[in-house]
Amino acid sequence: MDLEVKGVAASPRGQAERSSRGKKLSQGWKPNIQATHGLRPAEVPCLDLGKLGSSDEEDGDSYIPYSKRFPCIGPPDSSSTVSWGTPLQTPYAQHHQTQQLARKHCWKKMELSLEQKTIPENLPSPTDKYKLKYQQYEAEMKEGYKQYSQRTAEKKKNNAQSQESSRKTAHKKEDVAAERRKQTVVEQVMVDQLSRIRTRSALTENVLSNKLRFDGRILSRNGRDACRELIGFFFMYDRSLTVYEYRQFGKNRTNALPFIQKGVYSHQHGQRKGQQYDLSDFYVGANLTFLSCNLSLPESIKQNPILTLRVTNIDEAAMDILKTTSVGIKQDITQQEIDESRVFKVVQGILKDKLSKRGVRVVTGLGKYFRELDRKRDGAFSKAVFKQALTVFHLEVPEKDFESLWLILDDNCNDKVDYGEFTRAIIGEMNEYRKAFVRKAYMKLDFNKTGSVPMVDIRKCYCAKKHSRVLSGDATEEEIKSSFLETLEDACSNSGEVSYYEFEDYYEGLSIGIMNDEDFVNILKNAWGI
Repeated sequence: MDLEVKGVAASPRGQAERSSRGKKLSQGWKPNIQATHGLRPAEVPCLDLGKLGSSDEEDGDSYIPYSKRFPCIGPPDSSSTVSWGTPLQTPYAQHHQTQQLARKHCWKKMELSLEQKTIPENLPSPTDKYKLKYQQYEAEMKEGYKQYSQRTAEKKKNNAQSQESSRKTAHKKEDVAAERRKQTVVEQVMVDQLSRIRTRSALTENVLSNKLRFDGRILSRNGRDACRELIGFFFMYDRSLTVYEYRQFGKNRTNALPFIQKGVYSHQHGQRKGQQYDLSDFYVGANLTFLSCNLSLPESIKQNPILTLRVTNIDEAAMDILKTTSVGIKQDITQQEIDESRVFKVVQGILKDKLSKRGVRVVTGLGKYFRELDRKRDGAFSKAVFKQALTVFHLEVPEKDFESLWLILDDNCNDKVDYGEFTRAIIGEMNEYRKAFVRKAYMKLDFNKTGSVPMVDIRKCYCAKKHSRVLSGDATEEEIKSSFLETLEDACSNSGEVSYYEFEDYYEGLSIGIMNDEDFVNILKNAWGI
């Protein structure tokens, strides 16, 4: 049997036989299969050659040439049907493309219909009934939005209050922990002193408990020494004192080690030089001076011949008790001390107006100026150097007032004064309440108390979100942050690091223009999260 295979051309003889057979099939003729091939088994269905040979009922698209249905893929430089960069045009791909074109056409129709007017021009105006319904619907929507806004505002307020309460709770916990730490140190000092005392008198714990506790810090340009936390005790029975230092061991263990051994000490600087320390010498802001060569101190502190401790806090309750029970502790202020205080106030008053608007730039600039001149690293300069510095920064002081100031500062008459002491005398300094928060902010950055903080950490931790100019809309958060970092970088002698005294100088200058203590403290709290 000569059948035509789709895609393969038939011979002339086969074409003639197929045409004649088609005529017979149309007339109902059936081939005699039994005569040709024998009997057909009963389970095999009869083969209808008419349906096999008819192509009228088939889809014309199903006839696909072999070369198109199974394309040959060759290398890029060959003459194959499909190149490497050409997608195969299979029936599925053709059908998929057709569907995509139909969808795009449908989307375009929808867009055109939306662009056109959906409301006929001859639509009648709504009746009063529908107008009333629309007004009711509009009022309900406005009321719902108003209630939603109120709920959102209430949630924000509650969140802010919860954050503030949690912050206050954290601060209370810190205060309680600090008080417990101080109490632990007091108990440790009592045990330590009782173990050291060897006397035949009836000295008991009650006698040692007759004491005044005070907190202190070191006045030093060395950041590590300036960050030391000190606690001291003044004993009334023999007018002796001792100082301990808080030391952190690990994360949770804190201990106090002796810093200045218990003994009777006297002033080493100022108008009371040589006088023994008394109860009246202890108040917030007082300076306690010691000869560093007579004490077992770190080498960084011994580089300065005089160690100066600033009293930052005292036990007011103990002070009141000691004042009432002790006799002869009051020391009258001398006329010379009154005159010195008056000179300081006059000079600071002259420079106050000049520093009110540019305090940060002047204070940080003066500190950097003196540090660059301090090649010997002793911090002492002559009168001529200080006069030149005042001229450079346009801080002119009358000659008479300057001479009076110099006579007070140069008590050794060697024409040398520490520039930190000179700066505090002409500009003044922030009170210890403000200073405590400045130290707290820096110690949060320098938790290891190394005395310097990388500028990268300053950039990460500083937050200007609650700055007054940001809240008022006058400046963005990024602008305030950039301005702060730029000013601080200009004040740094070592680029990339901020030392404690450079950080302190910045806020010393900022403090000049802020009269209220709480306003200044809030600036630190908002900026550093303390």
